[in-house]
Amino acid sequence: MRVLIGAQSNDDVSDDDLTNLYAAEASAAKPWMRCNMVSTVDGSATGAAGDSGSINNDADGRVFRVLRGLADVIVVGAGTAKAEAYGPADVPIVLVSRKAQVPESLRDAPAGSVYLATCSRSDGVDAAREMLGEEHVLTLGSHRVDLALLKKELADRGWVHQLCEGGPHLLRDLVFQGCVDELTATTVPQIVGGGYGRITEGAPVETELDLTLLLEDHGTLLGRWRVKN
Repeated sequence: MRVLIGAQSNDDVSDDDLTNLYAAEASAAKPWMRCNMVSTVDGSATGAAGDSGSINNDADGRVFRVLRGLADVIVVGAGTAKAEAYGPADVPIVLVSRKAQVPESLRDAPAGSVYLATCSRSDGVDAAREMLGEEHVLTLGSHRVDLALLKKELADRGWVHQLCEGGPHLLRDLVFQGCVDELTATTVPQIVGGGYGRITEGAPVETELDLTLLLEDHGTLLGRWRVKN
């Protein structure tokens, strides 16, 4: 892996180097919401198996682990957590679900390791509270999850370095609600064709990005993109 843009040239980037390269800048706003996604050259966020695991590779995996190591909390859509068979992590996982759904793979997680952000009008709120504990279910909004309020609520708990791992609908909504500070995006050297989704899905939304770091590893491109205010 080598640095192309954003730091002194280095053709042998270690994991310690990656930690330094992806660390939040000292001047960065707090809380800081970073979203991490992967896609193919032709724009697909998944492969034939319907998950990101069918397109990611070792280089993407290295950065994925570094970003998790830098995070205070992981935010992920419940649908993505289900498709990717999420298990407990070293930091709390916050599921986002308007229907208050908790994937089966996380239902028996240790107490306090899984939170749910949902809506007060959801029919599944009571069941989620019974499953996770009332203090671990955040009702933020009536018909949709108020993501800006979620970002603040997590920061109030001391979780200022926030990592979102998708999915595409959640990423789009976070951008729309002005919550995203940075996108880390991996492009793997594959073309998969088909009708697979992109890293954002939903109604149109536009925002400009600044490229602050670009790494390359055997054709895989890994970038840090700061969202312009």
